[in-house]
Amino acid sequence: MKALTIRGVDPEVAEKLKLAATKQGKSINQFTLEVIKESLGLKKGKKYSLEYDDLDDLFGRWSDDEFKEINAIIKRERKIDKDLWR
Repeated sequence: MKALTIRGVDPEVAEKLKLAATKQGKSINQFTLEVIKESLGLKKGKKYSLEYDDLDDLFGRWSDDEFKEINAIIKRERKIDKDLWR
Protein backbone atom coordinates (compact mmCIF):
# COMPACT_ATOMS: atom_id res chain seq x y z
CA MET A 1 0.00 0.00 0.00
CA LYS A 2 1.08 3.49 -0.71
CA ALA A 3 1.75 6.01 2.06
CA LEU A 4 0.62 9.59 1.57
CA THR A 5 1.43 12.76 3.47
CA ILE A 6 -1.12 15.55 3.61
CA ARG A 7 0.39 18.99 4.09
CA GLY A 8 -1.29 22.21 5.09
CA VAL A 9 -3.88 20.74 7.44
CA ASP A 10 -5.40 23.51 9.53
CA PRO A 11 -5.25 22.98 13.31
CA GLU A 12 -9.07 23.16 13.43
CA VAL A 13 -9.39 20.38 10.82
CA ALA A 14 -6.78 18.27 12.59
CA GLU A 15 -8.59 18.65 15.91
CA LYS A 16 -11.97 17.75 14.39
CA LEU A 17 -10.44 14.67 12.73
CA LYS A 18 -8.93 13.65 16.04
CA LEU A 19 -12.23 14.12 17.93
CA ALA A 20 -14.27 12.25 15.30
CA ALA A 21 -11.78 9.36 15.24
CA THR A 22 -11.72 9.14 19.04
CA LYS A 23 -15.53 9.19 19.15
CA GLN A 24 -15.61 6.12 16.86
CA GLY A 25 -12.74 4.41 18.68
CA LYS A 26 -10.43 4.55 15.66
CA SER A 27 -7.03 5.98 14.88
CA ILE A 28 -6.88 9.22 12.92
CA ASN A 29 -5.36 7.31 10.00
CA GLN A 30 -8.11 4.69 10.02
CA PHE A 31 -10.85 7.31 10.26
CA THR A 32 -9.33 9.47 7.50
CA LEU A 33 -9.01 6.50 5.15
CA GLU A 34 -12.67 5.64 5.71
CA VAL A 35 -13.74 9.24 5.01
CA ILE A 36 -11.68 9.35 1.81
CA LYS A 37 -13.01 5.98 0.58
CA GLU A 38 -16.58 7.00 1.35
CA SER A 39 -16.26 10.34 -0.45
CA LEU A 40 -14.83 8.57 -3.53
CA GLY A 41 -17.56 5.93 -3.52
CA LEU A 42 -15.12 3.15 -2.70
CA LYS A 43 -16.43 2.16 0.72
CA LYS A 44 -18.07 -1.24 0.63
CA GLY A 45 -21.24 -1.51 2.64
CA LYS A 46 -22.12 -4.49 4.74
CA LYS A 47 -23.67 -7.23 2.67
CA TYR A 48 -26.09 -8.17 5.41
CA SER A 49 -26.64 -5.11 7.55
CA LEU A 50 -30.22 -5.63 8.72
CA GLU A 51 -30.68 -6.68 12.31
CA TYR A 52 -33.73 -8.58 13.38
CA ASP A 53 -35.07 -8.89 16.88
CA ASP A 54 -38.41 -10.53 16.25
CA LEU A 55 -37.34 -13.91 17.69
CA ASP A 56 -35.30 -12.65 20.64
CA ASP A 57 -37.91 -13.72 23.18
CA LEU A 58 -37.51 -17.34 22.00
CA PHE A 59 -33.82 -17.49 22.81
CA GLY A 60 -32.34 -17.99 26.18
CA ARG A 61 -30.79 -20.60 28.36
CA TRP A 62 -32.28 -23.52 30.21
CA SER A 63 -31.76 -23.82 33.91
CA ASP A 64 -30.34 -27.13 35.17
CA ASP A 65 -33.80 -28.24 36.31
CA GLU A 66 -35.36 -27.38 32.94
CA PHE A 67 -32.62 -29.27 31.12
CA LYS A 68 -33.09 -32.36 33.27
CA GLU A 69 -36.86 -32.28 32.70
CA ILE A 70 -36.54 -31.85 28.93
CA ASN A 71 -33.80 -34.45 28.69
CA ALA A 72 -35.94 -36.98 30.61
CA ILE A 73 -38.83 -36.41 28.18
CA ILE A 74 -36.54 -36.90 25.20
CA LYS A 75 -35.13 -40.14 26.66
CA ARG A 76 -38.67 -41.48 27.21
CA GLU A 77 -39.64 -40.65 23.63
CA ARG A 78 -36.57 -42.41 22.23
CA LYS A 79 -37.43 -45.77 23.77
CA ILE A 80 -38.49 -48.32 21.20
CA ASP A 81 -41.71 -50.19 21.86
CA LYS A 82 -40.61 -53.75 21.02
CA ASP A 83 -44.21 -54.98 20.73
CA LEU A 84 -44.82 -52.57 17.85
CA TRP A 85 -41.81 -53.90 15.92
CA ARG A 86 -42.71 -57.62 16.01
